[in-house]
Amino acid sequence: MQQSLEALVQLLESYRGRDKVIRTVCYGSQLVGGFLSRQAETDVSFQRLGKSLLLFSAQLSQCRTVLRLFDDLAMLAYSQSYGFGATEEDSGVRWISVLTNVADQLYYPCEHVAWAADAELIRVKSDKWWLLSTVLWGTSLLLGILRSLRVLVLLRKKLKTCGSDQDENSRSQLQRQMQEEFLSIISNMADLSNAIHWMPPGFLWAGRFPNWLVGLLGTVSSLIGLMR
Repeated sequence: MQQSLEALVQLLESYRGRDKVIRTVCYGSQLVGGFLSRQAETDVSFQRLGKSLLLFSAQLSQCRTVLRLFDDLAMLAYSQSYGFGATEEDSGVRWISVLTNVADQLYYPCEHVAWAADAELIRVKSDKWWLLSTVLWGTSLLLGILRSLRVLVLLRKKLKTCGSDQDENSRSQLQRQMQEEFLSIISNMADLSNAIHWMPPGFLWAGRFPNWLVGLLGTVSSLIGLMR
């Protein structure tokens, strides 16, 4: 119990760890709130609790948006350190990663403008900027899925070339890496489903997800993030 508490405190003390926890609670609240709201016809208390949880989820989402105002420099530093991925062995992985970094780097200023417009700090319409940030986020997620698929193919080839006399630690390490990429695909697919949901109506299943489904997909992605 004490070790679990210390691990949680250590997680919350870091910015990335705290963001993951807030994200998990945000989507978890939306999942439970959306589910309880569906029981509104049978119990008024469920409706009130569901609405409260949905409002709480919206506030946490807004909190994460504000905190991301300070992520540009961290993303820029990462993009510069990665460069054109000279250390990557596979050219496909390298260029997918570069495009992902570009999409991520452009995402932040677009979201900042949309947030500032909603906060009436600048006089522009936020709709187009929210749409652009969602497109960039979805693009990054799609590229992440493609990268993980490519890495899985490369890891499977390495695993097949490992002979029976190969170091067992090397084989287990390759298998762990494959599990990591598989979890990454599930996480990105869940987030991509939500990203499409937030696109303008008429695009695939945009706007068709109920709150509980958005919360479920986001919770799955968030829990994978915490596990990893």
